[in-house]
Amino acid sequence: MSVVRFSVSLEEKLLQELDEYVGSNNFANRSQGLRYLIEKNIVEEKWQCNNIVAGAVIIIYDQQKKDIITRSNEIRHNFFDVILSSQHFHLNQDICLEVIAVRGKAKKLTELADTLIAIKGIKHGKLLMSKTD
Repeated sequence: MSVVRFSVSLEEKLLQELDEYVGSNNFANRSQGLRYLIEKNIVEEKWQCNNIVAGAVIIIYDQQKKDIITRSNEIRHNFFDVILSSQHFHLNQDICLEVIAVRGKAKKLTELADTLIAIKGIKHGKLLMSKTD
């Protein structure tokens, strides 16, 4: 992919804020920071437009609570058409991390994530999405 250079005019305060953002997020330069912000904005717009996106649902839970696993499996069966795969990790004796790879319409992926995260006993959950094109 070729890179095109262009100039941007910003107010001094906004430029200072951009530099702070670039530094606090460890971007190598302003261009990387701006690319990230533009891509993030485009991806979020695609979510709102219900485009096809890919991503991961991440959940952390106590595996001793067997009803979580049962309920999670029921939900996954209802969303089989958007789940690509899942991976299970043991963080310690009781706590597990699951990463569920997904691809489909943004609203359906959000519905899946919200349903899984809402299971009683889920300690933490998050949906990450990105454009596929």
